[in-house]
Amino acid sequence: MSTTYYMSIQAELEALGFDIVSKDLQRPWGAFFVINESQVQDFSAKFFDGMDSNDLKIKEKLSPKILVVKPRARLSWQYHHRRAEIWRVYKGTVGVVRSMDDSQKEVETLNQGDEIKLLQGERHRLIGLEDFAVVSEIWQHTDTVPSNEEDIVRLEDDFNRN
Repeated sequence: MSTTYYMSIQAELEALGFDIVSKDLQRPWGAFFVINESQVQDFSAKFFDGMDSNDLKIKEKLSPKILVVKPRARLSWQYHHRRAEIWRVYKGTVGVVRSMDDSQKEVETLNQGDEIKLLQGERHRLIGLEDFAVVSEIWQHTDTVPSNEEDIVRLEDDFNRN
């Protein structure tokens, strides 16, 4: 079921004209698709109500991505040194926990169309609820050295990753 759903999201992204430069369909919490950075304005237009990508920039670079979260799966309780993030729920409903310190607060429910902005260093966790959910994400790089997957500081992880 998971792979079939992920492939349907991939097909939808490609039908919308997005160039998927990398993907991981084997994340323990779901999957992700990285979109070509040259398409960030088109991505913003489709997934962030036409927001001008220039208004999103903190430094020079933005990185668009699609997250697919499995039902009842939790991403790690984490933060980043070199990026802020903007999420918008594209399909489904997700839970989000966020805090400016290491203490986890109550789960906030985000429905389709809801948007959240996470500051650099803000602790956060995305949670799948009853069904699959799809979240569009833009990394707002905050350093001259762009953030990457290694810029994840995991404070807690259901899958025992560092």
